[in-house]
Amino acid sequence: MTTLSNPLLEKSTLPNQAPAFDKIKTKHYLPAIKEGIERARTNINAIKNNPDAPTFENTIVALETASEDLGQAASVFYNQLYAIGGDKLHALAVQIGPINAAFSSDIMLDEKLFARVKAVYDRREKLTLNIEEDTLLDDTYRGFVRSGALLDNEQKKRFREISEEMSTLTPSFMQNAIKSAEAFELTIEDENDLSGLPSSARESASHAAQEKGYDGKWLFTLDFPSFNPFMQYADSRELREKTWRAFSSKAWNDEYDNTDNIKRIVSLRKERAELLGFETHAHYVLEERMAKTPETVTDFLEKLKKTYKPSAEEDLDTLKSFAKDEHDLDDLKPWDIAYYSEKLKQKLFEFTSEDFRPYLQLDKVLEGCFNHFEKLLGLRFDQCPKGKYPVWHKDVKVFEVFDTSDNRFIGTLYGDFHPRTGKNQGAWKTSYRDQGLFRGKIERPIIAIVCNFTKPTASRPSLLTHGEVTTLFHEMGHAVHGLLSDVTYRAHAGTSVLWDFVELPSQLQENWCYEKEVLDCFATHYETAEKIPEELVEKLRKAKNFMSGWTGLRQIGLSTLDMTWHTHPAPEEIKDVAEFEDEATKDTSLFPRYAGPMSTSFGHIFAGGYSAGYYSYKWAEVLDADTFELFLEKGLYNQEVAKSYKNNILTRGGSEKPDVLYRRFRGRDADPDALLRREGLLGNQKTE
Repeated sequence: MTTLSNPLLEKSTLPNQAPAFDKIKTKHYLPAIKEGIERARTNINAIKNNPDAPTFENTIVALETASEDLGQAASVFYNQLYAIGGDKLHALAVQIGPINAAFSSDIMLDEKLFARVKAVYDRREKLTLNIEEDTLLDDTYRGFVRSGALLDNEQKKRFREISEEMSTLTPSFMQNAIKSAEAFELTIEDENDLSGLPSSARESASHAAQEKGYDGKWLFTLDFPSFNPFMQYADSRELREKTWRAFSSKAWNDEYDNTDNIKRIVSLRKERAELLGFETHAHYVLEERMAKTPETVTDFLEKLKKTYKPSAEEDLDTLKSFAKDEHDLDDLKPWDIAYYSEKLKQKLFEFTSEDFRPYLQLDKVLEGCFNHFEKLLGLRFDQCPKGKYPVWHKDVKVFEVFDTSDNRFIGTLYGDFHPRTGKNQGAWKTSYRDQGLFRGKIERPIIAIVCNFTKPTASRPSLLTHGEVTTLFHEMGHAVHGLLSDVTYRAHAGTSVLWDFVELPSQLQENWCYEKEVLDCFATHYETAEKIPEELVEKLRKAKNFMSGWTGLRQIGLSTLDMTWHTHPAPEEIKDVAEFEDEATKDTSLFPRYAGPMSTSFGHIFAGGYSAGYYSYKWAEVLDADTFELFLEKGLYNQEVAKSYKNNILTRGGSEKPDVLYRRFRGRDADPDALLRREGLLGNQKTE
């Protein structure tokens, strides 16, 4: 083993053993991964060759902690790959992926090691294990089986090959989507082409242009804080169409084309599932989900479609009539939807999305979000002075989180809020270290939220849309799930739950963003300090379900597309990705396809964790709507409800089955009609 100094492997001297981002360089990653693997092999060999009979402690717990150094190094690398990106890190991902995959296969396909795990598992009825220990034992055994431990030698060889190839395909997919998006720039020189755009969008575009050296011009990109306002407000239909087509054709028919990647990914997933005895990848995935089977998911989506589709058709007809009657537009197209929706909303509810922006300054929204979690869950967020925790980018902020009841340290939170070149689009929560057993002690977590909010300019702070506020509360819901984790083993910590349960804590928090009591805590005008007018909040609440049928059907369409990819009986025979998508979504699409397929940039299912799982957003919406009904009934900050939610859901992570946890909190299963009640669609179901 090497003994060279490497900050990824040395015990951190920072608070909460946080990563030393000021010392970590690109050159450290590959050596740290290789060294971490060697250290893990030493630990694994000790488990395999232990002369004592297999026990829960000397086999299951020993395995849980055997790869700590490797896990720490890999966690930092992959988090930086998404948050920083760039050619150097992506080139490293191509090297590191197969190395990690090969090592994982070495563990999971080791007959001697599996024999010890199985020996403990077979005696589980005679062991006196608590619920966490029993769950860890079950998860460990099932993890081995689902990773090929019961395959014969020839099958294990093929399983290993699939894993190693997959380890490079998904990073490649992600890099292509990022590069393709970054290749598009709409540079405007004539100010007349900015007609309709609010001053905030113009100023952001001018600022973006200056950063690129395009003085005196305006730059629009496919980053959401740039793309969304342009599609909502730009009067130039020609430029809206150009921008929409670029956004809708990411990584398709260009130098970053992802079609071959997709076909290879779905083929390998199907082959891996068949090796393990499953009919399709969806069957393989859903065995470890609340839904259990593709049929359950399909029935769930079909039930929602019967409600959403007629409502979406009604939404579209209303929008077409509005565009025709008031704007003389005969042929509404997809690049007109956001534009005329905004105008119709303004007519119906007498406000625009931009009316909120002056009241939603990021720093104050963040402070208000923290105050919300203090009132709800007893958490205090203290911003750390610069230098206490090194960060990976100057925009990143760090907070230490404490329990207000006893000042107990809860964990470390990083916030990375603005877009930049190389960074993944969207927003997500991640962890640099989960709560639980680490190097012999129960340690507190290191959590991060990564977003792409509107940047500040020379004359304005970062001002958010209300949609960006709900995104912040959503990701903070995930973060708090990770921060409040109180389990023994990191494998069960926080968001390490069944995938169709993971969105409950995040989506639940979005509900508070429509409540005047909450908005009053942070929504003040950035120039005058005037509190957000009550009538504006009331208009927001009235407009909450505007176009809900349209947006609901879109989610059903994406979920259906995901399931169609991953239940296909012969994905290796798929020739044309666009044609396949057209067929898969024909019953949920109200327009023909005018640009590329969504699939080529659908990172959730081809480069994230949502393959055969995108339905979980709607599944969890049922849970969150049912949960919030209880808060509405008892009080937004009712401490009895909040304490039960905290103790039965947030702290328990994946240490017990989610349906058990939910019943313990709610006293019953979730009411499936809660979501449709919230959206005002319960009476709009199609019967056949």
